[in-house]
Amino acid sequence: MKDNDLIIPCPACDTANSLAEGQEAKSAQCTACASPLFTGQPIHLTTARFNAHALARGLPLVIDFWASWCGPCQTMAPIFEALAAEFEPMLRFAKVNTDAEGELAQYFRIQTIPTLSFIRNQREVARVAGVLYAGDLRRWLYGALSEPEEEHASL
Repeated sequence: MKDNDLIIPCPACDTANSLAEGQEAKSAQCTACASPLFTGQPIHLTTARFNAHALARGLPLVIDFWASWCGPCQTMAPIFEALAAEFEPMLRFAKVNTDAEGELAQYFRIQTIPTLSFIRNQREVARVAGVLYAGDLRRWLYGALSEPEEEHASL
């Protein structure tokens, strides 16, 4: 493994996989379980799985904090899923059910849902609350990708 390799956690088993610079990411498979590293679908994060994905080197993580009873969350869910397919393997999309994962919601100080958090290299670089439709979400994602990292707090 080289310093500029990406560390890609497997969405199925959470094993850290090294992806060399220039290596085709869309077809990459987990070294432990042979599952695809990118499925075009958001992963469901729990407190137990969080560090494997949020602390990965080089792969930004976009988290949707939501709840099943939340109407705006239900409105945004298919939009978030469609953009996961569009943006992978540039970004990893994840969902956190705030009712089931209160510890994560508390850690991130989630007060409103849906809330999106953009994490890059172990730092939250952007956050937005409320429903974003496809065009707005796409603009927010590109804006977050261009944010300088050093201005934001570490996880």
